[in-house]
Amino acid sequence: MKRLILPLLLFAFTSLQAQQSSISGKVTDAENKAVEYANVLLVKSADSSLVKGVLTEGAGTYTFEGLSAGKYKVIANMLGLGKAGSPEVSITGSNEVIRLEPLVLRQASHNLQEVVIEGQRPLIEQQFDKTILNVDNSIVSAGNTALEVLEKAPGIVVDQNDNISMRGRPGVMVMIDGKQVQMSGTELANMLRGMSANSVDKIELITNPSSKYDAAGNAGIINIKLKRDKSQGTNGTYTASFGQGRYGKADQGIQVNHRAGKFNLFGGYNYSYRKSFTDLDIYREFFEQGEYVGAYDQQNSFNFTSNYHTARLGLDYYLSPKTVVGVIANGFMSDLDRDNANRSVVLNGQRQPESLFLTEAVVGHGRNNGALNFNLKHSLDSLGREVTADIDYVTYQNEDIQDFTTRFYNLDNEQLRMPYLLHGNLDGELTIKSAKVDYVQPLQAIGASLEAGVKSSLVNADNDLAFYDRSNGGNVLDEDKSNHFMYEENINAAYLNTSKKWENLSLQLGLRVENTIAKGEQLANEQLGEESRFDRKYTQLFPSAFVGYSLNEKHELGVSLSRRINRPSYNQLNPFKNFLDPSTYAAGNPFLKPELSYSFELTHTLDKRIVTKLSYSHTSDVILNVLSPDPDQEKLVMQTFRNLTTQDYYGLTVTVPFSVGSWFNSINNGTFYYSLYQGNVADTELNSGRPTFTLNSNNTLTLTKGWSAEVVGVYRSREIYGFLDVNPICFLSGGVQKQLWDKKVNLKLNVTDAFFTNKVRATTVLTGYSEDFYQRRDSRVVTLSFAYKFGRSQAAPSRRRTGGAEEEKSRAN
Repeated sequence: MKRLILPLLLFAFTSLQAQQSSISGKVTDAENKAVEYANVLLVKSADSSLVKGVLTEGAGTYTFEGLSAGKYKVIANMLGLGKAGSPEVSITGSNEVIRLEPLVLRQASHNLQEVVIEGQRPLIEQQFDKTILNVDNSIVSAGNTALEVLEKAPGIVVDQNDNISMRGRPGVMVMIDGKQVQMSGTELANMLRGMSANSVDKIELITNPSSKYDAAGNAGIINIKLKRDKSQGTNGTYTASFGQGRYGKADQGIQVNHRAGKFNLFGGYNYSYRKSFTDLDIYREFFEQGEYVGAYDQQNSFNFTSNYHTARLGLDYYLSPKTVVGVIANGFMSDLDRDNANRSVVLNGQRQPESLFLTEAVVGHGRNNGALNFNLKHSLDSLGREVTADIDYVTYQNEDIQDFTTRFYNLDNEQLRMPYLLHGNLDGELTIKSAKVDYVQPLQAIGASLEAGVKSSLVNADNDLAFYDRSNGGNVLDEDKSNHFMYEENINAAYLNTSKKWENLSLQLGLRVENTIAKGEQLANEQLGEESRFDRKYTQLFPSAFVGYSLNEKHELGVSLSRRINRPSYNQLNPFKNFLDPSTYAAGNPFLKPELSYSFELTHTLDKRIVTKLSYSHTSDVILNVLSPDPDQEKLVMQTFRNLTTQDYYGLTVTVPFSVGSWFNSINNGTFYYSLYQGNVADTELNSGRPTFTLNSNNTLTLTKGWSAEVVGVYRSREIYGFLDVNPICFLSGGVQKQLWDKKVNLKLNVTDAFFTNKVRATTVLTGYSEDFYQRRDSRVVTLSFAYKFGRSQAAPSRRRTGGAEEEKSRAN
């Protein structure tokens, strides 16, 4: 099959004939000398939006190729030489070659009248293959965390266990600046809680990625792009915010970029302090042979105090106009302390209280993550042939210290026995080494483009957990709760992606092949024999295709198909037990299988504004987070990950923007879907689904004298997620903004979840067990934020910085 598909992708274009239009020219100084490394931008004449950006070569020349019909302008600038712009240029068809008169850059004191490029990006942009949330423009996002911004994004849900789903589908791949974050669940959520929204430029929601991306993430990709100034000289942004809910929150951050000559140095630092709470009420019932045998009525109170430090430092060096090398270092350090109190009333078989126990826990989570990326970009010629390469080295280190004290009482508050004292230490380390090379080849003879690439990654995880019983004044190792888990993984991949555009038609075909070798072993459970280890090897193909067609000026259609995989995260595979109280623990499952999905999407765009998407996907070996009774111990509940047989998803997404004059803009997104889950887990047969819809309305008002306002409303109807039946949720956020000092300063005041309605109620029912819970968090917060932009404002083209460890980093910890 592999021998057939790859040649077919090339053959699909060999009979197609087309030519490309181009605009070229030269940049000189006042003495008619060629200007090397000048920044040249191609913008649309109508709104000055950026189309492409290049650097001039040694002779001062530049070329923009593969241009569609339209009206353009060319703008050149260079530090110390000012800026120059061309007259309007029109392209009416194909095979047009336009050569412009030289653009002359003069000293700043003799500059021509500047061409000003200024435009306000909408808060939400809808494209064929993705939705873009421009966080930097959002008033209500200021001072929030990246996780809180995601909760308000169209079609995104963050559940009570910190799992992220997109349009009702779990298995989302999260990336930061194109690099996949190797975390999931609570670990990922805590990292996003430590990332200030003030440092985020935009968030891309990609529902059906091409074969160029790693095959991971069967529900799609969330790519968080951080701010970085693209201007000449020294530029930056300083941000600070303070928020008050039940507890205080604060953020401070700075991003700086310095570009001069062949060097571009950029970096940033952000500190975030968060204190918050979660209140969780749980009522659990246990059954034997269908007969009720007892229950727990529990009240949990969690208090969290966290300090997050994130830092980023990078350097680009332009060896020549065609070659750029770079290095980027990222660091993340967090210290999260959790104090929680659990009060559990024990009910007997007659539903009468008979005793109670109180558990107090003090837990400290320490995380130190670092990443180093070396990258190269080389343009082989002016026609668009290009080679890029990345080498990544990533480390994740974690250290947890846990102390639990449980006291047991009768109904008269008399102590029944000595307190149970449990102490736990977790030391873990994860390293990722990866390398990738990508190549782009224009096929000028047929007006197409070919992309190809290879990637290899090596992952090693070592986690050692020890629990000690200190109830009798000693320090006795609890071998049943302790474990030592080792994991190794090697993924080798290659892809081929080809695309072509006609006047009204665009086509993209791709194929990715991935070979996975993984093995794991529980060293502390060698008595289990073969059950303590696993060894897996498999090779899989991941095809993708996209067809777009413009019916007329009003209607556009797009169809995409893809096959993707969602490998278990390293946290989901880790069998360690994390105890919450004597009745509850959470653990990973080292024998989880990856889930595989086939996805289809039909997109219709009306007037380039109203977007409608019809979606279908079929997923096998669905990974679910399941609460169920421990089969070996009475009235003990375990939370772990299981594979369900299948999930069939049917979805309809509609995005409708409208405006009233120039002062009011509204973007409304509705997602209607039905997920059918089928299989048998924890001795329970599941064949369940429910029609569900989510609504997201984002409204902005432009007021007078630099004032503006924003209101965001979110509603999610009742939803079935595996065994979980979740009640409807709605919440409203709003804020105002004032711009000062020639728009260099932004002051924003906002309130999130203004009416404190973002609360979760849900029910789980399995054979032998049922649970109702009610969760409240510190979600109603008033925040005041300040942002100051400093430095020059001459724009320079940016370059891609996507490392090679994307898919692995999202599964870490």
